[in-house]
Amino acid sequence: MALKLPFVPPKPPPFEKVKKNVTQSEAWKSIFRHSYQDNQRNRALQIVDNVFLHLHPVRVPRHATNYSFTWGMGGITFLLFIHLTVTGIILMFWYRPTEAFAFQDMKALMTDVAFGPLLRNLHRWAAHAMVITVMLHMFRVFLTGSYKPPRQFNWGVGVILLLLTFLLSFTGYLLPWDQLSIWAVTVGTNMARAVPLQGSEGPFSNYLGLRPDNDIRFILLGGTQVGEPTLLRFYVGHCIFLPFIAATLMAVHFWRVRKDGGISGPVVSTKASEGAKYIAEKMAQKRLSQIKGVPTNGAAKPAAPAKAAPAPKPAAAPAAAPAAGTTPAAPAPGGAKAPPPWLKK
Repeated sequence: MALKLPFVPPKPPPFEKVKKNVTQSEAWKSIFRHSYQDNQRNRALQIVDNVFLHLHPVRVPRHATNYSFTWGMGGITFLLFIHLTVTGIILMFWYRPTEAFAFQDMKALMTDVAFGPLLRNLHRWAAHAMVITVMLHMFRVFLTGSYKPPRQFNWGVGVILLLLTFLLSFTGYLLPWDQLSIWAVTVGTNMARAVPLQGSEGPFSNYLGLRPDNDIRFILLGGTQVGEPTLLRFYVGHCIFLPFIAATLMAVHFWRVRKDGGISGPVVSTKASEGAKYIAEKMAQKRLSQIKGVPTNGAAKPAAPAKAAPAPKPAAAPAAAPAAGTTPAAPAPGGAKAPPPWLKK
């Protein structure tokens, strides 16, 4: 009779051994090119080697996390842009940009689609909030002087992003295709008639041959009045053209924030900053001297004109005789004046 031994399951390999086998494999090294050991080099590589994080600086100054200074409006605006992108893509599944179906699709979204009202209102309220936050962000930048050198270029990019936000809000307003949106866009585009050099009713329009069928308003509407071509143009601009430009300029905006030294902070006067300011002033003076043709240090200086011989001094008046019982003061060496009495004491 054979002896049956109890079944003993094999012991699993220790966790450290499994971890080492995985992290030392070629597949792991091809994806993650450095270890996660907490040191200064790996913290920098964690940012530089990541496709989503490489736009951010490796280190963040202390004032950048102070919400009482930054208000966090830039980050909130970017978060709302991502939110609008996601909800807008979902809304595109239930919307057709035609004159016959646009309004009916919006009604069906509010009555027949599950969570349709929630989805539409999330998109609508986020759009309103983005307009508010981007204006507050620009207001904060102006108050803190963050538009000053070396951030002038990024200020210009931010102004363009503000205008794109307004255009995104304006083009999206027409898409419900109800009476409110149609007449709002009619009033808004009628103002384009008075644009100088572009509108049919603006200055110099007669000299340029501008008419209602070839001015800037005609380009916006795709006709002389709001119709189905207007709806299609606003839909393409709202969903494709303007978001693409805005996303590209946002990437440039974030990149310039990093290249300009991070988020601008309050002015702090230190010994290093004073030294840098002194060097900058000296370099500016040297550059101005070169432009004006004045020789700088080390160049041959023109000989100074010869000084005229000093005129002879008039003879001094004879000193009064000292009083009786006093000794005359000895004259100071070299003809200098005698020190005052209070200095002798």
